[in-house]
Amino acid sequence: MNTEVLNDTVVTLTETAASQIKSMLTGQKENEGKALRVYVEGGGCSGLQYGMVFDEKRDGDLAVELHGVSVLVDSDSAHYLRGAVIDYSEALTGGGFKISNPNAHHSCGCGKSFEA
Repeated sequence: MNTEVLNDTVVTLTETAASQIKSMLTGQKENEGKALRVYVEGGGCSGLQYGMVFDEKRDGDLAVELHGVSVLVDSDSAHYLRGAVIDYSEALTGGGFKISNPNAHHSCGCGKSFEA
């Protein structure tokens, strides 16, 4: 798995995930020039949940280019995401984006929320 490192090893992105993100951006004028923002917010069945959205860079964001995809992480989320790997699977069952996070002490069954 070939990955590149975000500022101070906050998050990595696999080539498979980057390829899927680039295909999602193709032909979407509303997201033209935007980056992938990865963040953590309160919620989900385990207390915290992951989020990803196409967004503009803001003050204080950690930003990097990974496999041709611009990735942003805010400083608050960076605390929870440090060392996480974002991958993508096309499996019929359980496919989609997956975040493997070494800071998650417990994750829910759906993989979209965790306990830090």
